[in-house]
Amino acid sequence: MNLWVERDADNEIIGSTGFELSNDRKHALIRSVAVAPQRRAAGAGSRLARYAMGQASRMGAMRAWLFSRRSGPFWQQLGFAGADLYELAAALPETHQVASSSKVGNSNARLHGRGR
Repeated sequence: MNLWVERDADNEIIGSTGFELSNDRKHALIRSVAVAPQRRAAGAGSRLARYAMGQASRMGAMRAWLFSRRSGPFWQQLGFAGADLYELAAALPETHQVASSSKVGNSNARLHGRGR
């Protein structure tokens, strides 16, 4: 798991992001992008998401995946589109989130994928 926290000049948390790589390092599962409520709508989420995707790419990932319950439009602006749970499960079977979602039928989350 790769995690980052962004802080401002006063050491206050702006937001965080993270991802997991598949065993072959070709796929990244974006685990979360969280932004402090008072920092939203200022570009921090997009900046953090792009940072995570860039880091994953530098580590060899050719495709990024994520689960989203309420933020589909945010991710679509970053190039993500609907994806197939079974394709994700084949690419990242060792991740806890994928294994759990596969067992319970995706838990009402929407799945998104993005190529390089």
